[in-house]
Amino acid sequence: MNRRWRTALLFGVLSILPTGCSLTAHQLLGYSILPEQTTLPIRDPSQLPTAPPPEMPPPRTVTDTQPQTGEWRLSLDQAIRIALKNAEVVRFLTGLSASSSGQTIYDVAITNTGVDVQQARFDPNFSWINRYDHTELPRANADPFLRPLAQFLGAIADEYTMDARISKTNLLGGESELRWLESPAGISTRRPDSFLSRLDRPLLNPSNDNSLLLGYRQPLLQGGGFLLNTAPIVIARIDTERSFFQYKDSVQELVRGVIEAYWALVQARVDVWARQIQVDTAEEQAQREAARLKVGLAARSDEAQARTSYNRFRANLIAAKANVLAREGALRNILGLPPSDHLEIVPDSVPTDKRYKAEWKNLLGLIEQRRPDIIELKLILEADRIRLYQAENQTLPRLDLETRLRWNGLTGYLENGQRVATNFGEYTDYSVAINFSVPFFLREGRARVRERALLLARDRANLQQALHKAAHDVAITIRDIDSSYEQYLAFKETRAAADINLRVQLAQFEVGRTIYLNVLQALNDWGDAVSAEAQQLTQYNINLARLEQQSGTILETHGLVFAEERFRFAGPAGCLTEGRDYPAAVPVDGSPTRYPSTNQPGENAFDLTKPVPRSGKEKDGGLPAPRKEPEPLLPPPRPVVPDDALPGRGPVGP
Repeated sequence: MNRRWRTALLFGVLSILPTGCSLTAHQLLGYSILPEQTTLPIRDPSQLPTAPPPEMPPPRTVTDTQPQTGEWRLSLDQAIRIALKNAEVVRFLTGLSASSSGQTIYDVAITNTGVDVQQARFDPNFSWINRYDHTELPRANADPFLRPLAQFLGAIADEYTMDARISKTNLLGGESELRWLESPAGISTRRPDSFLSRLDRPLLNPSNDNSLLLGYRQPLLQGGGFLLNTAPIVIARIDTERSFFQYKDSVQELVRGVIEAYWALVQARVDVWARQIQVDTAEEQAQREAARLKVGLAARSDEAQARTSYNRFRANLIAAKANVLAREGALRNILGLPPSDHLEIVPDSVPTDKRYKAEWKNLLGLIEQRRPDIIELKLILEADRIRLYQAENQTLPRLDLETRLRWNGLTGYLENGQRVATNFGEYTDYSVAINFSVPFFLREGRARVRERALLLARDRANLQQALHKAAHDVAITIRDIDSSYEQYLAFKETRAAADINLRVQLAQFEVGRTIYLNVLQALNDWGDAVSAEAQQLTQYNINLARLEQQSGTILETHGLVFAEERFRFAGPAGCLTEGRDYPAAVPVDGSPTRYPSTNQPGENAFDLTKPVPRSGKEKDGGLPAPRKEPEPLLPPPRPVVPDDALPGRGPVGP
């Protein structure tokens, strides 16, 4: 083995050996050829990066009420702003919880990068190839003086190639190219003094072939045209629009979910108040019957009936309080807040009780123009038409026009050292070519056209079906709105009648004119009427929000707009140039004013007056007169914490 091979082998061994390591042959082979994967490379979870959860207090329960908890008066407008502020990942309300929708504020900006990816095809491209070749090829020639002996000649060639080119694709599909090529080369032999070696040398040694090439190729049929070549850019922009409206659809669902969770909490708090009144009234009657039983004025069955009713009402109250905690948890979840933070959310917005009059034609127009899922299907149709045009272009024959103009040159040195060179432009060649090709029958191209045409017809049918379904959804919501409002009016009158009935039954029972079962029935009817009235009014407001979402206007009606956030990133020349601003995220901004704060618990809008019988003479034909002063709904209020003092949160605002 000669010295050159030994040096190459030593260099190869040293390149794969880590410094300071002594490896076996098996380990050495493992560094060059990776072994097969025969095991599952699953790490222990303790080896993964940690993500410590934030510190937060335990949640409140019906037994652990945490009396030190303060009140946080929260309006619906504030709740919507908080939800949008914490909506890097958009959440959906799912019953008593909230789950991720899969949409984030970054999705639109991520999709928008595809536009630049498609536009990059038309950017100029520069390439510079440098190559050095050293070849030494032996050749055997017959010795002219000592035949039949052979003479070996070793031709040594050193060649350097430099190829620099700039190419550019235009919007018509044409490709232009400017190319500069140099190829210096020199040839020598192993026996420079021999006669044959001098014969093998070229006249110019070394020499340099150089040329300047200007070329252009333009597709005339398939692959040519402005609309065809810009179609990928247009489709990428449509994809960006689709991503935006998908994100807007999820944000609308988020806002609707916040509204539903908010009014559900209001209704649950009203239900707690009604159940508390039932418990207090039943407790008074149970204590009264127990006292009468001791003195022999009541039967044991009456006392047992009163005690049974009291415990059943108490169980209902516990369930109602648990429902309040669950509804508050759902609201906290969709707002992006922790399960507990030593604050109790007290809604202080009032649901509207104004009747809604639907204008059917206007609603259908809003559905067609503003609903995000309908707009997305329109964008899909627009992209389908462009892809159909692309498929139709592929059925055309290939007809390309190619032109080339080249200026050739040659420089070199003679054996006496004299340099000779051609003048620039002295040797020029050019070519013009028309290339035509077409497959017989165009089977694949025609199949692609059929496919795109059928996809267009399918997506057009999907759009019509979506409009059909949207109209039915809106019709269902309109019927629900009308039904909820009418039920609210009916339960409002039912509550008034139940209130009078309960007052009368309590007054009659106190003087012994009726049995306790009548009082119990009246108390049940009154509590159910109060809860049903609140449920139907809050459901009416929830249905109004659902109608706004289905018509695609829920964000606009609440004064919400999308804001484009930008971030600094490297420009075309990387870190050598000043950074540029690019789209980063599309959060929602605005200041909702539709449901402002009233500085009072929202349930107070339902005239929470305790129905207690009045002593003395009764008015209105023997019926007890209504109370003039309503009793307070809640015990002495806890401290109300302002927004800017909430833990982990600053003032909520635009």
